[in-house]
Amino acid sequence: MRVADLSPGSVEPLLRGRLGHPYRFVEECTSTQRLIEDAEPEGTTVATDLQTHGRGRLGRRWEAPRGRALLFSVLLHPTPPMALWPELSLVAGDAVAAALREEVGVAAELSHPNDVLIGGRKVAGILPEASVGRVVLGIGVNVNQTADELPAETPKPPTSLRIETALERMRAPLLAAILLELERGYDAWQRLHTTR
Repeated sequence: MRVADLSPGSVEPLLRGRLGHPYRFVEECTSTQRLIEDAEPEGTTVATDLQTHGRGRLGRRWEAPRGRALLFSVLLHPTPPMALWPELSLVAGDAVAAALREEVGVAAELSHPNDVLIGGRKVAGILPEASVGRVVLGIGVNVNQTADELPAETPKPPTSLRIETALERMRAPLLAAILLELERGYDAWQRLHTTR
């Protein structure tokens, strides 16, 4: 089992919705959010094994050893007014938590505004970045890190799916599951806010 494989050949056959198309994988980058261009279509997704300058909320760093976490960004073109776009952080957090509950069987839950917790410990975070006509959602999920691979100095104690379940996991199915849950939540959010 190659737990590190997020290649298009591994991910694309698992995608069941429109998010994740087109899909790109890079072995290393500063941040996946910086790899999505303005002109790209909604659903564009970029994943990596290592971010050298991954970021969290309030300018905090998001660090993970190579190939151990799920690190990706998704491009959205929301139609509701821009004033409502901050809600997408909650939509994405709910989607990640739902996918983890469904795929992994852990009791993941959203912690306002952009963290996903298991038993009070942070397993995932979402960083939305908005500009005119688009939102790029940066999502990081601690998947296969051991306790000594997680950062020690964090506002919330961290955990990983491996710590919670004592199992290493393939990241490609988890990525596909998150994208599908995100699509469902995003579409429901857009319908809710579409002017009739």
